[in-house]
Amino acid sequence: QVHLAESGGGLVQAGGSLRLSCAASGRTFSRDDMGWFRQAPEKEREFVAAVRSGGITYYADSVKGRFTISRDNAKNTVYLQMNSLKPEDTAVYYCTARRGSTDWVGRIPSYDNWGQGTQVTVSS
Repeated sequence: QVHLAESGGGLVQAGGSLRLSCAASGRTFSRDDMGWFRQAPEKEREFVAAVRSGGITYYADSVKGRFTISRDNAKNTVYLQMNSLKPEDTAVYYCTARRGSTDWVGRIPSYDNWGQGTQVTVSS
């Protein structure tokens, strides 16, 4: 089992930037695929970005070109740099981890560990 703790959320104006961090503990971080998902009020949780243990990255079309996911295995931390934020990016952002799965990185049931989430609010 892995413990995940997100930080870095907040309130920002449209066009602004935020960087989310997710610190992992409890098992060998470098062997995990790491993902970011988000959930807006009254909407289903959706895939945002993921980075596999080998470093390959994936993005939802809605954030491609604006968000960047990265990982620092020495610090057991995954980041989500969010630029050119839009009001529709407002949501609770969740960090998640999985190991040994060949499922598509955006498939929620393939992840077995989730953080508590951090709120991101983008004002217009």
